[in-house]
Amino acid sequence: MQTDLIPVTAADAERRALALLQAGAAIALPTETVYGLAADATNGTAVAAIFAAKGRPRFNPLICHVPGIEMARRLAELGPVAKRLAEAFWPGPLTLVLPLRPDSPVHPLATAGLATIAVRAPEGVVARLAEALGRPLAAPSANPSGRVSPTSAANVLRGLEGRIPLILDGGPSPVGVESTIVRPETDRLVLLRAGGIDRAALAAATGLPVVDPAPDGAISAPGQLASHYAPAGRVRLDAPSVEPGEYLIAFGPDPLPGQEAAAQVLNLSGSGDLAEAASNLFAALARFDAPEIERIAVAPIPHRGLGEAINDRLRRAAAPR
Repeated sequence: MQTDLIPVTAADAERRALALLQAGAAIALPTETVYGLAADATNGTAVAAIFAAKGRPRFNPLICHVPGIEMARRLAELGPVAKRLAEAFWPGPLTLVLPLRPDSPVHPLATAGLATIAVRAPEGVVARLAEALGRPLAAPSANPSGRVSPTSAANVLRGLEGRIPLILDGGPSPVGVESTIVRPETDRLVLLRAGGIDRAALAAATGLPVVDPAPDGAISAPGQLASHYAPAGRVRLDAPSVEPGEYLIAFGPDPLPGQEAAAQVLNLSGSGDLAEAASNLFAALARFDAPEIERIAVAPIPHRGLGEAINDRLRRAAAPR
């Protein structure tokens, strides 16, 4: 299959994308978080094309992207807490895991057969295409399953060339990590995946505590596999120093002991800014994702605010495979 890469601003870009989506294809699109691999969530053949292109396990549910609350209500039951969150953070990097409506048009393959559905209203071209299609777009990250999530069209092409017909290039993803995933409950918010919106913002918008899920091992949302976002080499977290020949993902202005012996250094944020670090994280992992790079050290990163999402992705990148 030939994979075309065209700017999202090209005159016929959205027309070509819509025609492919209507035909049941899976295509790569830019979002504010990372690039997504999108297809019609109501079409089982189209959803299967996502799993085939990524090599994704079919027990792992997909996020369904909508233009806004109106379409979300056709897919899921939105209670008062969910509505408050949607009004506060949509369009934006927040996914809500909600009870699936009995008459939801979404194909069961997109929900992994669960009684819940993950829904997000993003900014930009994905929302416009869902609106034009009149149906939600299932869209996980546009990379082979388990590998580094792409924050540029070039990274998508590197992983999926020949597997999909079209990539729309919207430039670098501004947020740089995937959406926060929350399951709203009457008296609390269950944080299923840390992401572009931190705990403090969620609590401030609802007045509710934000808690972690029970450690039962069940997959109830995307991004919960233990090993994910992984480069080819071994990743060593919270490195107090650098071993000779290691590739280093640094953070902040202060060098680590032994840093001069690193094979190469990429600093997520020289000033120690967590938002900048989040936007650069996957690009750094992708830069070091090569067969000849066997060892990657990562400097300690604070576990506050967006640091929670950064450390979550790094833990999964370093997990045994």
